Amino acid sequence: MTNFLKGKNVLVTGGSGFVGTNLITRLLELGANVTGTYNKNLPQVQTDIIRWCKVDLTDKESCHFVTLDQDYVFMCAANTSGAAVMENTPLVHVTPNVIMNSLMLEQAYVNKVKKFIFLSSNCVYPYADFPLAEEHCTGEFFHKYFFVANMKRFSEILCQMYSEKIKNPMTCIVVRPSNIYGPYDDFEWETSHSTPALIRKVIERQDPIIVWGDGNAQKDLIYISDFIDGLISVTEKVNNFDIINLASGKSYSIKETLNIILKTEHYDEANIIFDETKPTMIPKRLISIEKAKRELNFNPKISLSEGILETIKWYRDKCGL
Repeated sequence: MTNFLKGKNVLVTGGSGFVGTNLITRLLELGANVTGTYNKNLPQVQTDIIRWCKVDLTDKESCHFVTLDQDYVFMCAANTSGAAVMENTPLVHVTPNVIMNSLMLEQAYVNKVKKFIFLSSNCVYPYADFPLAEEHCTGEFFHKYFFVANMKRFSEILCQMYSEKIKNPMTCIVVRPSNIYGPYDDFEWETSHSTPALIRKVIERQDPIIVWGDGNAQKDLIYISDFIDGLISVTEKVNNFDIINLASGKSYSIKETLNIILKTEHYDEANIIFDETKPTMIPKRLISIEKAKRELNFNPKISLSEGILETIKWYRDKCGL
């Protein structure tokens, strides 16, 4: 990988979040001039060489201000949550995200940004029992993803509009991640996803450990450093509108993931209870990474066991455990 970002002006929206924090750390290593935005949550990386902007990206003037003189924009900012919020109040994901994505694309275009990288979601795929490739986005969604999937898909189409349907287009690239985990993830009970929630429950030696659902749901889990590798490679190598899956290419059930966490933590006597009354999401999600392998030479390196170990080490250090 060449150091093509050295000296370039790079904006990371949602810079205080999980992906944004890890991306900013990598960009600094690559010598980029980094601007990060945040809103409610304070940045997790504090250094004088980052230009931090506290802004509301549903405000047009703020979007114009942060995209000024930027070469590359990574759209990591999003209104996100866990399964309970998605099931009970799904509209919370729609309005703010549509406004943010629309205004950021508009103002990046006005300010002549070279590339706009949009973090979408694998929720735009239908329910299937085979690995889903980029072309398998049919407009049919798993019913619990109806709101967020339509929002993400509309934003993907906006990216295509700016890339292909106007004069003097702006290169936009859509990245569809699988379930990312690792250091700086969200471990708060109200908003965390299943993997960090399980890690915290095991570290805290909860008794019993309550697992939402029957434990058989399958997810593709990719460690954050592998995902960031792919994201940087996409930015360097893709020069026209495109959609790329970034995933591990492997799926694990909740039970398998939990067993790895328990083994890593040596919590052999754990009492596990599967609560099928709790909100859960899609029962199976398999992601194809053949396109990323072929076009980007993408090759995830970190196994789930290695990734879980590193995540636990980080969380223990963060909490002083």
